[in-house]
Amino acid sequence: MINIIWVTMLVIGLIFAGINGKMPEVNEAIFAGAKDAVTICFGLISILVFWLGMMKIAQSAGLLDGLAKLLRPIATRLFPEVPSNHPAMGYILSNMTANMFGLGNAATPMGIKAMQELRRLNGDRDEASRSMITLLAINTASITLIPTTVISIRMTYDSVSPTEIVGTTILATFCSTVGAILIDRYFYYRRMRRR
Repeated sequence: MINIIWVTMLVIGLIFAGINGKMPEVNEAIFAGAKDAVTICFGLISILVFWLGMMKIAQSAGLLDGLAKLLRPIATRLFPEVPSNHPAMGYILSNMTANMFGLGNAATPMGIKAMQELRRLNGDRDEASRSMITLLAINTASITLIPTTVISIRMTYDSVSPTEIVGTTILATFCSTVGAILIDRYFYYRRMRRR
């Protein structure tokens, strides 16, 4: 469906530009956007490679396992239907840890694996389980301690202080995570009362 929306927007934009004689501006914007995309990608690659390397070192040193142990009591309360030794819990903890370090690209595969395992726990039904909804809410809002992607973009565009957003990011993502959990629980308990 999303592909149809993007293609429709593109076609409407091109028709509108053609009717109004704006095709030279469209061509210029396409090439400028492509150049900016490459610049941003190279900036992101360097910072993501650095932080993925740091994550690998932290994993080898046992820091990620320690962080996962700290998060496990929270995760077991957030996902009571998931057995603590189930592979889904491991993927959930890995996803949460990667998101905390602002590594959305590294967190996504873990989130997908967690969803697959949660679906198996749900009997492969098409309807999302409570745990699947909670994971989606937490993954979307997740607490971020180091916003690596945003820092990388700020560095690419020569920000004077690219890391000055760390404090506000921690506060904002903490608030969004608490909000996501509260809303998730509100709708869950409301649905349970109706049954």
